Amino acid sequence: MLALNYPHIEKLENQPARLNRLPRIRVAQIVMDYLALGWSVEEMCRQHPYLTFAEAHAAMGYYFDHQAEIDQEITEEWEQVKTITKQPSKSPFYIRMKAKGLL
Repeated sequence: MLALNYPHIEKLENQPARLNRLPRIRVAQIVMDYLALGWSVEEMCRQHPYLTFAEAHAAMGYYFDHQAEIDQEITEEWEQVKTITKQPSKSPFYIRMKAKGLL
């Protein structure tokens, strides 16, 4: 079996695939621009000037070869967002008053 190489992508075991040069940027984040906004690689690079064409192409190539993995990551992240947004947020005032035992 031929092993595929993604020169700009790092995939550690039990970790999401991410850019080598910018490890805070996950492949899933780049793919979300493609899925949600319909952006081409060129548009992604225009909107995110820190992203090189090679990195964006590598991320999209990785996605098309590992679509189920990345789609699952996006789904899990979306579920987290929905859970967090359902929780009522407490204002800083409320938190301070609660800590002082005034509420």
